[in-house]
Amino acid sequence: MTSEGSVAGRGLAPITQAALWTILNGFLSSLMVVFAREATAELHPFVVTFFRCFVSFLTMLPWMVRSGASGLKTTKVGFYSLRGFVSFVSMSAWFYGVTLVPIAIATALNFTAPLFATAGAALILGETVRIRRWAAVALGFVGVLVILRPGVSVMEVGLLFILLSAGASGMNSVTVKYLARTESPATIVAYMTLYLTPLSLIPALFTWSWPSLSQWGWLLGLGVCGTLAHFSTARAYRLADASACAPFEFLRLPVAAVLGYFLFAETLDLWTWVGAAVIAGSTLYVAHREAKVARDEGAEPMKISPLPGA
Repeated sequence: MTSEGSVAGRGLAPITQAALWTILNGFLSSLMVVFAREATAELHPFVVTFFRCFVSFLTMLPWMVRSGASGLKTTKVGFYSLRGFVSFVSMSAWFYGVTLVPIAIATALNFTAPLFATAGAALILGETVRIRRWAAVALGFVGVLVILRPGVSVMEVGLLFILLSAGASGMNSVTVKYLARTESPATIVAYMTLYLTPLSLIPALFTWSWPSLSQWGWLLGLGVCGTLAHFSTARAYRLADASACAPFEFLRLPVAAVLGYFLFAETLDLWTWVGAAVIAGSTLYVAHREAKVARDEGAEPMKISPLPGA
């Protein structure tokens, strides 16, 4: 009996287990932002990005050693290179953006990643996206405008970096969907760390400073939470479809709001909550339609990482 079966035997249905793993992921993802905010108090965001990538590399290193060259054999080096670049852009923009904007607003705008992914799948992979999904995508970006309110308040540079991160994350999901047709999940993750670690080191060297003792603690917490959050996501997706997990991912927003309020005295106005609700509703609909189309075609729905900057 699998570990999932043993847990289910104690009374938890698979969907309930998936919900709990997704909620745990949301909490860990919010903690990641807190740790990143604390780490960037003394370190440049580029340095923090490098250490985040380096921890991921160390996590995958035992698998790469065991698998050897055969585990990294591929004919899609070009697409792996594209994924490495967009992942680097997403992570760097995220760690820079969260130093400038409230945690909850950054979290709300990060929920647009599936909307970017839907557009990218249509434009790059040639997937058929019908009018209802396009309408949901458009509505989601209306929610973005509600949060940003151009003309009402200054559109901060940090918000643009968060949107850049979400857009790159959506593109990252498109590349993963393409690679997953022939590549194993472990190989996909391993190549990401192999690309991200040296890529993130280049800008970090121009802004380098060694972490203090307390900063090492924040960086370690960031790396541990990131690893556990990826594990939680993988467990949730093994137990239920991404569309079933999606509603629980949005619990990350109130968690981020509470942490931002108590740790950084950040508050949100009504319009931010309205915009976040619009984005959440459109993203949920896109996830539902993606899953339905995939079931009808006998394919795997696109699994979009709910981790910010991933």
